[in-house]
Amino acid sequence: MNQGRAMTMAMAVGASLLGAAVVFVLGQPFTVKAQEQKRFQYRVVEVLHETDAMQRMLNDFGGSGWELVAISAGDLTSPRMIFKK
Repeated sequence: MNQGRAMTMAMAVGASLLGAAVVFVLGQPFTVKAQEQKRFQYRVVEVLHETDAMQRMLNDFGGSGWELVAISAGDLTSPRMIFKK
């Protein structure tokens, strides 16, 4: 009988500690910092329909921090790549 009571007491203490931890964590004030508005630059580049030239241009722009975000095929003879930085 004592063993059962000790087990119940241990579970009650554990549940109390868990509850206190949850209240402690959730009770902390969350600070929200104002975020600076992001500003992007965009560049539209017309490229030849040649794979090597397109790959060189992608590598050059990527190395300079530009990210390819879209390709506009247009009339299919001179695709336009749209980069964002």
